[in-house]
Amino acid sequence: MKRRAFVTGLGAVLTAPFAAEAKQARSTPRIARVFANTPEAEITGPNPTSPYIRAFLQTMRELGWTDGQNIAIERRSADGRPDRWDALIQDLIKSKVDLIVITAPVSVVQKATQARNGLPIVLVGADPDVLIQRGLVKSIARPGKNVTGLTNITSLELREKRLQLLKEAVPKARRVAYLGATAPLDPPIEAAARALSLTVLPVDVPAPEGLENAFAAITRDRIDAVDVGETWFFWGHRRRIIELGAKQHLPAMYASRIFTESGGLMSYGIDYVDLERRAAAYVDKILKGARPGDLPIEQPVKYEFFVNLKTAKALGLTIPPSLLLRADQVIE
Repeated sequence: MKRRAFVTGLGAVLTAPFAAEAKQARSTPRIARVFANTPEAEITGPNPTSPYIRAFLQTMRELGWTDGQNIAIERRSADGRPDRWDALIQDLIKSKVDLIVITAPVSVVQKATQARNGLPIVLVGADPDVLIQRGLVKSIARPGKNVTGLTNITSLELREKRLQLLKEAVPKARRVAYLGATAPLDPPIEAAARALSLTVLPVDVPAPEGLENAFAAITRDRIDAVDVGETWFFWGHRRRIIELGAKQHLPAMYASRIFTESGGLMSYGIDYVDLERRAAAYVDKILKGARPGDLPIEQPVKYEFFVNLKTAKALGLTIPPSLLLRADQVIE
């Protein structure tokens, strides 16, 4: 073998691994997991405290994607502040992420699609009817564009179930405030309330700044218990809501376990940890070549009931054993 050919061949052998590593580094996908109101401090760092980001990261690892190794996962939150969305979305667009997994109002999702055409977006909680109205998807079964994911729409039956559980826990309750609702209430809710001998009063909260006034109104109306609705910014202000209720010694039903884990009395609603796991499965499919528009938008399939006995004791409530037996988790 000629010396030149040998040197050239040796150079190719020596540089090949470095070239492959460089190619691999350039091809490492970058995605963003964006929350509407989970505090950013709870989703960042090597050991995040949020059960939602933990479930997402764990499922990604189970599917073969480890943050910092073969994928880069940015974690962001609007921290329950509507004024943060524009800057947050623009920052993600500039950082050239390959995919966004987002929990956000549909209007924010629309801004993201307008800012970068064709950017794959996986939703974790959205109203499918609004998605269609805004032109973000063609249908639920076949979205057809770059947006897919999971809805968080709860049925009227689920809301009725919350009232029933609240009544069982607080049998003397007669007047219940529906925090975050506007008048008129849906007829099935009114009917369910009558069947339980309850009067449900809607208490609108258009912005976080209105929480104090809402609870002041609840005091004036001599409310016995509160059903806290699913207004999107409630999650980020959950501790404030729980504190305001505790000051008035009010039992409350919430829509998510994270409220009960934060000191709320009870929660019954969608298993959002399950939604995070399913969102990771969407990401895996898209990274492996699936088109978002070919992946059907799916509904929640798991629900959970949590009870906090510490809070019950502080309120002077005795939770019936029959109710505790039906709970997925009892916090003692």
